[in-house]
Amino acid sequence: MKKKGSKKASSEEIKVPFTEEELISRLKKHFPEPWIDLNFENPYQLLVVTILAAQTTDKKVNEISPEFFRRFPDPFAVAKAPLEEIEEVIKSVNYYRRKAKLIKECCEVLVKEYNGQVPDTLEELVKLPGVGRKTANVILVNAFNKPAIVVDTHVKRVSQRLGLTKSNNPDKIEKDLARFFSKENWVYISKALVLFGRYVCKAKNPDCKNCHLSDICPYEKKNL
Repeated sequence: MKKKGSKKASSEEIKVPFTEEELISRLKKHFPEPWIDLNFENPYQLLVVTILAAQTTDKKVNEISPEFFRRFPDPFAVAKAPLEEIEEVIKSVNYYRRKAKLIKECCEVLVKEYNGQVPDTLEELVKLPGVGRKTANVILVNAFNKPAIVVDTHVKRVSQRLGLTKSNNPDKIEKDLARFFSKENWVYISKALVLFGRYVCKAKNPDCKNCHLSDICPYEKKNL
């Protein structure tokens, strides 16, 4: 098992000018207790809002989710509801017809196979309609506090800028991060890197001047 701070990130050696401990210590100056911007109260709610959030802002999802959960408080309610009723509630989000279909199908499986409970393993989660590896990892980390690595657009960008990966492939990036970070830190970095990419290391105009990682970051196009 890899020791903390190891730089043997893959067979294609990835060398970075910092240790795991140093990187996490600096991230904690920005986000000592990282959160998720989507509002939820249980695994079912997180599953739904994560599906809704694809190519839609978290803010928009948070606006409509209270009404959705008022009408559909559990998977049983979704499974019984007409598809048109689900569409009506979520019609303000992008691709609402597709998402309504996936949410209904997903809840039908939860009712039939899991007695309305959201499973807590990657293998079972990715079998659900509308649930890919990223969504499954979001649920594992944020609903069940289980070690997993979330790779969204923010994590992809941050990982590349920090030199933690050379890949554009989310699955490969996940593997590179899993090799660099100790498993005990996966929950933290999955939350913190998303927030860091969203609010500090932004796609345009990254806030390098106020970034606690700036002096150890190898990114060549710093906004200083």
